Amino acid sequence: MSGTGRTQEGRGRLGSALSGLAVALGCVLFLGGFAWGAVVYKPYTVPTDSMSPTIVAGDRVLAQRVDGADIKRGDVVVFRQKSWGNLPMVKRVVAVGGDTVGCCTDGRLTVNGKQIKESYLAKGQVAESKKIPTVTVPKGRLFLLGDERSGSLDSTAHLTEAFSGTVPRSAVDARVDAVVWPMNGMLARPTGFETLGPISSPGPLRLVVGAIVAGAVLVMAGAAYGPVAKRASRGRGGARMEPAGAR
Repeated sequence: MSGTGRTQEGRGRLGSALSGLAVALGCVLFLGGFAWGAVVYKPYTVPTDSMSPTIVAGDRVLAQRVDGADIKRGDVVVFRQKSWGNLPMVKRVVAVGGDTVGCCTDGRLTVNGKQIKESYLAKGQVAESKKIPTVTVPKGRLFLLGDERSGSLDSTAHLTEAFSGTVPRSAVDARVDAVVWPMNGMLARPTGFETLGPISSPGPLRLVVGAIVAGAVLVMAGAAYGPVAKRASRGRGGARMEPAGAR
């Protein structure tokens, strides 16, 4: 075997090893990404327009499993409350234990005396369709509103109940990160609440998706190496063949 042949054979073995490694790593990332996502996130289908325009009826969302103690102002949460029907519901947290919430001042929601700029409301929509009394949220509880204020059955519809329509943090199952069908992507951050304290950071959904996409690319690239290398080798072999009758 010539030196050129041995070199090509060595390159072929190295390429095969690298392609196998790419496929193996790709499988780990691809399957690991799905497993990670299944552990961290829960899918929900939203049945009503009470969170419009952020989330509309029929949207499929991914919500990160979180402890209710970690919920902050501005979060969109999935929760169950017995007195509200004990079914999964999606609302936005506008005040937490110890906060004083009221509406409206100059057409805006107020929390602890500060007017909140709610950029997630529909253009031209007022913060509340009716005046609500000032409520001090009990410790360990949350005051919830829908983004579509005129028709949302939220804390304002339960003000006559114990604890002024608030729900316990323990009622929260998950925090919504993204609308995945249709593919509207990650929810916008509720920056209007930053003057009151830190707001939640997005969950690891982007990393999960990145792992899945990277894994798929590596698997396809590694699997494609063999056929591409064979075709390239045949092309080089044909180019080296001498024409008939050559001396």
